[in-house]
Amino acid sequence: MDAVVAAPRALVGGAMTGPVAVRIRGGRFVDVTEGHADATEVLTTGLLTAGLVDVQINGAFGVDFADVDAAAMRTVAESLPSTGVTRFLPTLITAPVATVLRQAHAVVAASTALPSAGVARPLGLHLEGPFLSPVRHGVHDAGLMVTPEPANLDQLLADETVAAALRVVTMAPELPGGMDAVRRLVAAGVVVSVGHSNATAEQTVEAADAGASMVTHLFNAQSPLTHREPGVPGIALTDQRFTLGLIADLAHVVGPICKLVFAAAGPRVALVTDAVAAAGMPPGRYRLGGADVLLTEAGVPRSPDGTIAGSALTLDRAVRNIVSLGVSERDALIAATRTPADVIGEKWLGRIAPGAVADLVWWDDDLRPRKVWVDGEVVFDAEIDDYAELATAGT
Repeated sequence: MDAVVAAPRALVGGAMTGPVAVRIRGGRFVDVTEGHADATEVLTTGLLTAGLVDVQINGAFGVDFADVDAAAMRTVAESLPSTGVTRFLPTLITAPVATVLRQAHAVVAASTALPSAGVARPLGLHLEGPFLSPVRHGVHDAGLMVTPEPANLDQLLADETVAAALRVVTMAPELPGGMDAVRRLVAAGVVVSVGHSNATAEQTVEAADAGASMVTHLFNAQSPLTHREPGVPGIALTDQRFTLGLIADLAHVVGPICKLVFAAAGPRVALVTDAVAAAGMPPGRYRLGGADVLLTEAGVPRSPDGTIAGSALTLDRAVRNIVSLGVSERDALIAATRTPADVIGEKWLGRIAPGAVADLVWWDDDLRPRKVWVDGEVVFDAEIDDYAELATAGT
């Protein structure tokens, strides 16, 4: 029997519409119609959207993907739907190539071991390093960074397990051999994202010419935008070939600049968390790529020297933060659904459309997830969780 979910409002085809009824069969959307005829579930308030897609997440809920096993991956995959995320791209930061390969194998094995239902689904691997610029190392260990010479790329691409899982590589294209590496990775079906880069505007354009199509955490750990040398951000904002990863915790990029980014390049913005193990957790000491980071009451993870070390952001909060700046719900939600899915070539994710994967989020009027579906099955229900908390409190 088909499931038909009706809602007063929904994000469909890039526009807010409603009331609508969404028909689901076999884990896919069959059609979207007006009204709520034949609905098996009628949502009387809120908003229905596709599931959120996070293409840069280093860990969450106490788990660092650099040190993950099946149980830890399951913790993340079971917990992310409470934030509206239905698909995610585990991300590994800079380490020696041999270590990256070992970590990547662990992520793939842990992802494969997940149950077939009831969890958010990993989409492969995002390697943020080690082909980064020591000049823009951020919290990464500059001493572990290497150039993308053929021998180093050979190790990654010759490993069948890693090559099959690899979806995004963040790199600095201005490094020796960088442009050839961009072309080689793109030819292998990998999205190249410019990040931790000291590239000039000219070099950033050259990277796009070579096939780079994304920029990692815009404005952070990259050459700055100035009025005579636009750097990585200036080209990212004006070159239509780039999708812009934006960490909207309002600490990595402050509110007025986030608003400026949406005004300049809204349809090309992909909200990401860059979350570390501290996301979804109380203040304390956590790990990122094997190094300590401290999450204080201020809510921003930092290394012992005070450098921002990823984020404790969740993607639903990123959406709320952007809307709080005056950006429309539509634009903020597209940036967390369709745009990140599109940049990694997942044309059947991040949208409510016939044939697309039936990942859904029902949001309340405050843009907080109330119910989440993955492949047409409910994986999170806030009402059940709220009831469980009340029952526990009463014992």
